[in-house]
Amino acid sequence: MTRKINHQAVIYCRVSTKKQAKEGNGLSSQETRCREYAKHRGHRVVGVFTDDVSGKLAQRPGFDQMLAFIRKARSNAGLVVIIDDISRMARDVRNHFDLKESIFRAGATLESPSIEFGSDSDSILIEHLLASVAQHQRQKNGEQAKNRMRARMLGGYWVFMAPLGYRYEKSGSGGSILVRDEPVASIIEEGLTGYATGRFNSKAEVKRFLESHAEFPVCRHGHLTNQQAHRIMTRPIYAGYVESDVWGVSLRPGQHEAIISLATFHQIQERLAGKPLAPTRSDIHVDFPLRGYVTCGDCDHPMTANWTKGRNGRYPYYVCRHRGCDRFGKSVKRDTVEGAFEAMLTKLTPRPELLALFSKLFRKRWLEAESKAHEGRAAMKREMAGIEKRIGNLLDRIMEAESRAVISRYESEVEKLELEKLVLNEKVASCGTVAQDYDETFRTAFEFIANPWNLWNNGTFDDKRIVLNLTLGSHLEYDWNEGVRTAELSLPFRLLQDVCDQEMLMAERVGFEPTVRLPVHRISSAAHSTTLPPLREVFAGSGKVPPVERSGRLAHGCGLAKPFVTAFGG
Repeated sequence: MTRKINHQAVIYCRVSTKKQAKEGNGLSSQETRCREYAKHRGHRVVGVFTDDVSGKLAQRPGFDQMLAFIRKARSNAGLVVIIDDISRMARDVRNHFDLKESIFRAGATLESPSIEFGSDSDSILIEHLLASVAQHQRQKNGEQAKNRMRARMLGGYWVFMAPLGYRYEKSGSGGSILVRDEPVASIIEEGLTGYATGRFNSKAEVKRFLESHAEFPVCRHGHLTNQQAHRIMTRPIYAGYVESDVWGVSLRPGQHEAIISLATFHQIQERLAGKPLAPTRSDIHVDFPLRGYVTCGDCDHPMTANWTKGRNGRYPYYVCRHRGCDRFGKSVKRDTVEGAFEAMLTKLTPRPELLALFSKLFRKRWLEAESKAHEGRAAMKREMAGIEKRIGNLLDRIMEAESRAVISRYESEVEKLELEKLVLNEKVASCGTVAQDYDETFRTAFEFIANPWNLWNNGTFDDKRIVLNLTLGSHLEYDWNEGVRTAELSLPFRLLQDVCDQEMLMAERVGFEPTVRLPVHRISSAAHSTTLPPLREVFAGSGKVPPVERSGRLAHGCGLAKPFVTAFGG
C-alpha cells in the first residue's frame, strides 16, 4: 500500500566555505541523506537551498531565499524544513535558535534525521546540548587551526592569503610556500626600489607606476586602491620576512624568496616616516615634459602649460598661474623654453678623453671596494656585536622598570635595534658578492653621460622626465626679459663642467706652446697595484687644486654615478 504524502518539504544544506562547495561533496551528500529521510517520512521535496558560509554567521543568502519561498508557497498543510544535522543549521547556540524561530514564523516546521525536535523538556535539553556541542566544535577547530598556523608562521612560512606579487605552490617539505608571481613581482620590485632610491617621490607616484602596467591586477574600478599601495610599501613580506602583531610573531626570516632586500625595505620605511615630498602631478601631459621644472623668474613658482587656440591652429605655451605674481597669466612659447634646454643638453656632452678618465677613476674605486669587502664584513660584524650588547642592556632595563610608558619605550628601541641587526646580517651575507661586473653596472650610466641629448631626443616621455631628474640640480628658471637662465646642473655634470673649466684655464696659462701629454697609467686587475695618479697630479701646473678634488666627493668612491645606475637599472 502506497504511503500517503504528509507534507511538502524543502531541504537546507550548508558548508563552511566556497571551496568546500565547489570541490567537496558535502552539499550533495547532505541533500541525498535529507531526500532519503523525506521519502521515509512521506514528504514531497519541492525545493533545495544551499549556503557556503560559516556556521557562526546569521546572515545567509540561501537561508533567506528559503524563507521567502516558504512564505510564498505555504499551504494549509504547512511546509517542513529538513536539515541533515543540527550543526548544518548553525554552529552557534544563539544563531541556531534565532534561525529556528524564523522558520516557525514563516509557517514551517523543522525536522532532521539526526534529532527529533520536540517541545518536551528532554527534547529541548538534547537540542540545547547538541547546539552547544556544535558551537564548541567550531571554536575548538578555530583554536587548533590558529595554533597550527601560528606554529607554521614561527617557522618562517606565510599562512594568510598570498599578497600581490606572490602565489602559493606545493612544497616538497609539505604544505604550500610562497613563490614569485611574474610579471607582477618584477613590477613591484621596480616600484619599491624606485621609491627607495628617489626615483619616485611619494606613494602616489608608486601607485601610478604600478597601475601603468597592464599586467598588474587592479580593483573592479580599474585602479589600485590606496590601501593596497600602502600595504605593498609597508609589509616586510616583500623583503623575505614574516611577522604578525596579532599572533605575537616577531619579525623573522621567511621561507619564501624576497622581492627586495631588507636594506631597501628599511630605506622605504625611513622615507615614509620622513618629511613627505610633493608628488609628481598625474596630469602632466606628454606635450609638456618640462612642466613642473620650469619656474617663473618673477615669483619662482612652477609654471603650468596649455594649448592656445589661434587663428591658424593650436599653439603650446608655458604659463605662470601664480596669483599675486606680476606676470600672472603671461605665457611663453614651448619651443622657446624647450629649445633652450635642448641647447644646454648638447653642451653637456663631454670629450671622450675626459669621460675615459672618469671611467678609469670609477673603475679604480670599484676595485678598491672589492678588495676591502672582507674589511667591511668584519666592521659590520663588530657593529652587530655592539647592537647585541645594546639590546641586552635594554632588556635588563625592561626587567627593572616599573612604569608601563618606560617599558613601552624600551620595547620600541629594542624593535628598532632588532631591525638594524637584521639589515646588517643581510649585508654581511651579501658582502663581497657582486651581482654584476663593473662594465655591466655602469655601461648605461656612462652612455647617458656621454650624450644626454640623445635620450631626450629619441626617448619616451618617461625617458625625458628621467633626463630632467639626472641633469638638473634645481628648477629651470625663465626670465621674462633674458629668457631661460643658466640652470644648476646635477653633481656628475657639474663635476665634468668644473674639470672642463680647469682645462680651459690651463690652456690659457700655457699659451700656444705645445703642451706635454700626461702619461696614461695602466690599471692592474688587483686593487693594490693601481697606479692611477690623483687629480692633483693631472692638473699639475694650474696653480690650484681642482674643485672636484677639494670637495672630496670624487676621491671617495662611485657614489657619483649611483643615481644614473638606479635610473637605468645598470
